[in-house]
Formats: sequence, structure tokens, C-alpha cells
Amino acid sequence: MSAESSTSATAAPASHVISVQQKLDTAKQLKDTGDQAFKAGKVKEALGSYHQSLMYLHGLDKNALQSLGMASAPVSSDEAKDKDAKEKTEVDELLEKIYANMSACHLKNQNWARAVDTADKALKKNENNYKAMFRKGKALGEQGFFEKAVKILEDIKKKNPTDVAICDQEIVRLRVIDQAREKVHKQKLKGFLNKEKAKGALGNESDGTPVPA
Repeated sequence: MSAESSTSATAAPASHVISVQQKLDTAKQLKDTGDQAFKAGKVKEALGSYHQSLMYLHGLDKNALQSLGMASAPVSSDEAKDKDAKEKTEVDELLEKIYANMSACHLKNQNWARAVDTADKALKKNENNYKAMFRKGKALGEQGFFEKAVKILEDIKKKNPTDVAICDQEIVRLRVIDQAREKVHKQKLKGFLNKEKAKGALGNESDGTPVPA
């Protein structure tokens, strides 16, 4: 086999290269459409665009992206030295942003569980995505997991000092919610105990009442 034919045999088909590029370009466009919809307050439309973008990104092969020169270099020299550091592709970075933005949408809809889920997916791509961390902490706090929320927000403060003020504000806000929730719980418990006590008192009175012959 000649050198020319060997090269032809190993090269990726042109149609495959175009397909990968087209999928990536379409995914970017849909992501941008979602961003604009979110800014306009159209949360449902934003989620729809983000979901469609994910469909185009699903299954894109990392090797195919690297062959097109789409693999990103490590973000720091320390990461480059770390043998365990994973090379991120353009798709990884896009997925991270989409999931983080979807988390913001779910927060707007007060869908706390989905907000946590999508934030976690963004954090799998970049554990130091502070926006995703913040949204996860906020959603956990809204679900009643105050201690978990505070732990995440305090972690952000340590890693990113510029977010100290907003994290402190959120901790104060969540503490107020937690205290109100605890107050309601105690009132319900007190009411339940009072009912049980009243039932017990009525039972004792019945025991002392003569039964007609």
C-alpha cells in the first residue's frame, strides 16, 4: 500500500468531520438562544434551548474533537503537572456552562431538586464553578438542608474572596428561612402534643364515669 493510500485509509471521513463541526456549531447557537431567553425572563424557552443544545452535544467523541483541534489546554501550569488532570474539550466547557445556566433556570422556577442536579452536573465538569456551587447551596437551603448549604457557601468564600459579600447575604437569608421553618415545626409539634394530652385527659375522665346498668 502506498503512503498516499495509507493516509486516505486512516483519515477521518470528510462527512464525519463536518457532522461534528455542525453539531458543535448548532449546540453553541442553541446555548446562546437559551442565554438570551433567560435574560428576557423567558425561563421555559431558555430551558428548551438548553435541552436541545445538550441533544446535539450528546455522544460527540473526544477523539474526533481533538482531531479538529478543539481540545483545550489545561487552565494552569499546576494542572499540567498533575497526571490526574483531565484534558477539557470545547464540549466539556460548553456542557459546564449549559448545566450551570439550567440550574439558574430551575432556581427561578423554584424547582430546587433539579437546580441541585444540574449544578452537580456542571461541577463534574469543573468543581470550581462558583456560580454552580452558589446555586447548589441556595437550592439546598431552600429544601431545608441549611447546614449543607452553609458549608458550600463558606467553601466559595475561601476559594473566591470576591464572592464573600453575596455568600454572606445568602447565608443570612437562608438562616432566616431556616429559623422560620423551625418555628413552624415546633408549633406543629406543640399542637400535636397538646391534642394528645387533651385526649389522655378525656380518657381518664371516661374511666371514672359510672356505666349505666
